Amino acid sequence: MTRGILISIVTTTALSVAAGCSHAPGHSHASEAAPQPTTVDIQGAGEWKRSPYMQAYYELTVATFKNGSDIDVGDYESKSFALFRDFARANGRSEQGMVDHLKLIPRQVVAIVKEDATVLNSYDSFWAALAGPD
Repeated sequence: MTRGILISIVTTTALSVAAGCSHAPGHSHASEAAPQPTTVDIQGAGEWKRSPYMQAYYELTVATFKNGSDIDVGDYESKSFALFRDFARANGRSEQGMVDHLKLIPRQVVAIVKEDATVLNSYDSFWAALAGPD
């Protein structure tokens, strides 16, 4: 019985080593440089940031909040959606698809500005609040 267990352990160990599953240190790859992680913008935020439509959205937002944070949210949302439709047309996209994609943004912007109105001090600050830092 003991011999059967020993053969099983030796066979399992040998198969593991042969398959490269050993935890024993192998040869060192220290001289090979490990690939560095790369951040990829899969949604094209950089392109969106440079878009004149997003600049116009910032300007719309600044104008909307020029007298404080007590705004007509429905009106801001309607104007935002109109701008999103223009953006979609200019980029050959579905207007409704773009509105569906961005539909939560106006109310999120309202919440962000109410929490920290300094995001409207510059387009870069506004963009960082929406999409994160560059």
